[in-house]
Amino acid sequence: MFPERKRKKLLYVCRNCGHTLSSKKIKTNISEKLSAEEKKVLVMEEDEAFKQYPKTKIMCPKCDHNEAYWYMQQTRGGDEPPTRFYCCTKCGHKWREYS
Repeated sequence: MFPERKRKKLLYVCRNCGHTLSSKKIKTNISEKLSAEEKKVLVMEEDEAFKQYPKTKIMCPKCDHNEAYWYMQQTRGGDEPPTRFYCCTKCGHKWREYS
């Protein structure tokens, strides 16, 4: 049964035979089953988490090392550019850069 609006009423209609029911007579339940594989949680150390990101040449403001991991994230409105986050490969200092 699929919901359809007819004459300001919400009805459920069978797409095979066309039978209709009032929405007052039907309770809708939505459920999701997770497999055992999806229930696993991957725990990483903070330093290990940054190793999955690409590296770039940028000066660390704390130790002046010139290489850092980076990623981008939308932290403001959709019409604003994303924020770039960096983590120094040498000292682990984290900072951000707004565009």
